[in-house]
Amino acid sequence: MCSAQSLFKVAANHMDPFSWTWGFFRGSVLCNWWLLAAGVCGIAGVIEWMYMLKSYPFSQVYPLSSMSFLLGMFIAIIFFKETVVWQQWVGVFLIMLGCGLIAR
Repeated sequence: MCSAQSLFKVAANHMDPFSWTWGFFRGSVLCNWWLLAAGVCGIAGVIEWMYMLKSYPFSQVYPLSSMSFLLGMFIAIIFFKETVVWQQWVGVFLIMLGCGLIAR
């Protein structure tokens, strides 16, 4: 799901300013290959999520989905050249600590 969200960000960056016109939807939505890739990744993520929910206890799987916060931080830094402040790292560390406690 993290890859889908990242591709949605790229797709949004390739869109023209929003307007309720056919030209906007034709040019920025229907012909946006990044948006299509994001949709495919999103569908794959939902299928994977359904498999995980079927195969493992919900009480373990759902909290571990928070691991996407860490992956999202690295994607923001590497691909989107965003600056991450120390408070964000502390927050992600606390989330990872919680995931470790739940997975035990």
